[in-house]
Amino acid sequence: MADQAERTDRRERPGGAPPTATLAMGTEVAARVFPRDLRERLTHTVALTRQAPLSGSLTTPEARAALAETEILITGWECPPLTSEVLAHAPRLRAVVHAAGSVKPMVTDAVWDRGIVVSSAADANADPVVAFTLAAITFAAKGALSTAAGYSAGWPPFTERTGADARTIGVIGASRIGRKVMAVLKAWDANIHILLTDPYVSEAQATALGVERVDLPDLCRRSTVVTVHAPQLPETENLLSAEMLKLIPDNGTVINTARGTLLDTEALTRECEDGRLNAFLDVTHPEPLPPDHPLLHLPNVLVTPHIAGAQGSEVRRLGEYAVEEVERYVSGAGLRGRLHQAELHRLA
Repeated sequence: MADQAERTDRRERPGGAPPTATLAMGTEVAARVFPRDLRERLTHTVALTRQAPLSGSLTTPEARAALAETEILITGWECPPLTSEVLAHAPRLRAVVHAAGSVKPMVTDAVWDRGIVVSSAADANADPVVAFTLAAITFAAKGALSTAAGYSAGWPPFTERTGADARTIGVIGASRIGRKVMAVLKAWDANIHILLTDPYVSEAQATALGVERVDLPDLCRRSTVVTVHAPQLPETENLLSAEMLKLIPDNGTVINTARGTLLDTEALTRECEDGRLNAFLDVTHPEPLPPDHPLLHLPNVLVTPHIAGAQGSEVRRLGEYAVEEVERYVSGAGLRGRLHQAELHRLA
């Protein structure tokens, strides 16, 4: 159930008027995440302070006028940080519903200090990342990169179509994405052995997930496919270091859809240049890579420009999730994507 304070706020609204809400995100983002039918559905629950989203600075006179009336702020990509200066002009703000994934670039300590409820559509953004990761694992198992690179030299006979032995897969991080990846892999093939490293997962929890909990060196030594799903934290920087990468067996594959800082880019480059490892990288460090970076030109590496999350028609899922969250908030139901400050450091 929602907090008592939230219910009181709604009950005491004069005349039973609907709560006020404002969109704060890029104009093009709003058009894609909230197409006309979702915008109309939203207005059945809340009264929008303005039809166009707040885009750009939230400290302009126009933005401050809208924020002064806002009870629910619906944010998305390109929303600036909600600083104490911004919040000083939003005295009625009670909830932030983020129609995207991570709230870290936007939600500041000032939001938590005010007791503002925060929800994220990260669950809706997770499914496309899971699908991307599973596709990369499938490509690794089939040796798709090397086979594609050699296609022009002639059609390879069956005996030469040797992909990776993908029966042992190492998952770094039991995040919402990591857990979904493991669940689908187990459903796909009961013979797949999954190794997991995550300091927040106990042996009993790993057993319940149907995986083996190991430390990172053991995971790297035993896994032919290593997929990264840990959050970006000071302690996870270069988690896949040169030392760890050397432990991965020859012809192994590294998949990273989390954050580029979690692996040593130059060490991975050396391993891939030698042809010892393959890689599927949707995130890099730095991001973007310079055009002449070797990783962009190696036949055993596929680098994509941070597209694993919701793209194209998938972004509608974010809007649907956010609208449903607003409906739940206004009705007094519990929020599916509610976040708490204490857990934020463990999230992407």
